[in-house]
Amino acid sequence: MGFFDGLLGSRTADFDSGSAATNSIELTKRHHQVSLTKQGAATGHLRVNLSWRMRTSDIGGSQRESLLRHPFKALKPPEVMGHSQSMVNVDLDLGCLYELTDGTKGVVQPLGGYLGDVNAPPYVKLSGDDRFGSGSGEDMYINLDHRDALKRLLVFVYIYDQTPAFDRTHAIVTLYPSNGPRIEIHLDERHPQARSCAVVMIENVKGELVVRREVKFVYGFQAELDRLYGWGLQWGRGYKAKAER
Repeated sequence: MGFFDGLLGSRTADFDSGSAATNSIELTKRHHQVSLTKQGAATGHLRVNLSWRMRTSDIGGSQRESLLRHPFKALKPPEVMGHSQSMVNVDLDLGCLYELTDGTKGVVQPLGGYLGDVNAPPYVKLSGDDRFGSGSGEDMYINLDHRDALKRLLVFVYIYDQTPAFDRTHAIVTLYPSNGPRIEIHLDERHPQARSCAVVMIENVKGELVVRREVKFVYGFQAELDRLYGWGLQWGRGYKAKAER
């Protein structure tokens, strides 16, 4: 099937509380980190969600060009088109590189069946594998009641065994803390040949849990993310079971 990597063996600045209308914080290049501890959200289960959809410009050509040629189309209601594998052949996966305070390192990801455990080390659990970009996406749960055991967690997204298509998808990783606004990271930079993206780092900094935006696209697989962040794991080929609709 495809060749993809599977596993073998400073203080944060104050941040706005988010929009009252949307109850969310968007991490950007300018405002790139937030403290879960300071907003009283360093306990309970932190849900990390990956969702994506095909960019509108990839469905039926350019809408702007269409309206210029046929101005009366602006009066018609927008046509809702389903997201199917035939329309965009992309399978985004959510993963997490973890390092515990006792020195244990590893990965949680669908590839290779490393789904983790939320009540035992690494206290990170992947729930489900969305192959087709459904509305709910993929979820990962982090048990922050064991925050003292967590040193750093790197949440990443990768494209499994398909044509690189980060530039054709609008992907969002959203963190839902136990308290306070949700935290959104948009993967909206255009890197058409990238296969992986380091999205966000959750780090224990002297007892304070800090969430920091990364959004670093790489053109290789998980091993390249490993080298970029100095995890030091051993990697080899991995596969997923055939998808069923």
